[in-house]
Amino acid sequence: MNEVLKRVPALCEAVDVAIIGAGIAGSSLAKALADRGRSVLLIDRKGFPRHKVCGEFLSPESIGILSELGFASALKSLEPAEIRAARIHAFGSAPLYIRLPGVAWGLSRFALDEALHREARMAGVEVATGTTVSSMRREAEGCSLNILRGGEAITVRARAVIGAWGGGGRLSVLTGAQRRNKPASSPYLGVKMHFTGIEARDEVELYFFDGGYLGLSPASNGIVNAAALLDRRTVRDAPTVVQGWLELARSRSQALDLRLSGALPVSGTHAAIAPVRLYARPVPWDGIPLVGDACATIPPLCGDGMSMALRAAQLCAMSAERYLCGELSLQEWEEAYARAIRSEFSGPLRWGNLLQRAAGRPLLARTALSAARCMPALGRRLVQATRLGPPSRA
Repeated sequence: MNEVLKRVPALCEAVDVAIIGAGIAGSSLAKALADRGRSVLLIDRKGFPRHKVCGEFLSPESIGILSELGFASALKSLEPAEIRAARIHAFGSAPLYIRLPGVAWGLSRFALDEALHREARMAGVEVATGTTVSSMRREAEGCSLNILRGGEAITVRARAVIGAWGGGGRLSVLTGAQRRNKPASSPYLGVKMHFTGIEARDEVELYFFDGGYLGLSPASNGIVNAAALLDRRTVRDAPTVVQGWLELARSRSQALDLRLSGALPVSGTHAAIAPVRLYARPVPWDGIPLVGDACATIPPLCGDGMSMALRAAQLCAMSAERYLCGELSLQEWEEAYARAIRSEFSGPLRWGNLLQRAAGRPLLARTALSAARCMPALGRRLVQATRLGPPSRA
């Protein structure tokens, strides 16, 4: 049996909280609850660390939340690259340069997840990766989880269960119940790969072209991360590998092709995800509370998905603690958490979706960039409109 699972309380006992999904939101939430003295089991069906498409740009807002959650020192020790500006190229127009409202960090997701798990363990979280939750059953005092690890079945009981499984997971698989919120199909694909051989600037660079966009950002140690969001409807003969999609992006932007001249891919750093769902409304609760991409996603071009995942973890930790203390009923917990998510996320999501739609229209994108070059304050205001404000209390 896995060493982590050996330390889970005996089957007749119960953990306070089980979190399904050990990404950024799940790991942060787990540590936040453990810091409050709660027993927490963090579960993920995949192994860690591993490369992922998203999460290598930490906005100033993300860094602030990570600091509040107690992660800043651990992440600083990884020597993240500092990012101070954004440079936007759209459909052949002159680039727009925008200073960020603070210093952002560029950091490999491989290193980031490893650091978050290490800090969570130090806080007392039981981290069980490579472990599958096969089913969940509600009980009078919480939930019973059936867990599979290496062919062995284990039962764990939790007073509360929280979903942090990203945009593709769903509770109905675990319970057999009908899903409350059914996602629409999406043609969008996300891909990423690390490169060497090109200058790692203190900027995040966005290149918009017919069928999507690609971002370049430093990821520490001279590595540049290339991540793209692509619309498969614009491709007649779709590539079958990540590098093929990146070459397609390069062929559609002269500025990007020039920038990647001499770039060398770093073996083993490629990743892809599909579908990427844009414009979806937040789903803070679907039978259980949800955090991270399972709850809400802002278009990647805004660069603030990480802070939204982290803020959801903060809000859920606050309301979960009130529930565990008996201050809130389960229904009141759902209402309080959903209210906090709507209050904090509605504005940034509205503006983020508006910018995403504009970015896909060449004439509109060129006009917006021209206006922002003439009126720099406009560009800064649009960036700020997609950012989170100070946290509320769930």
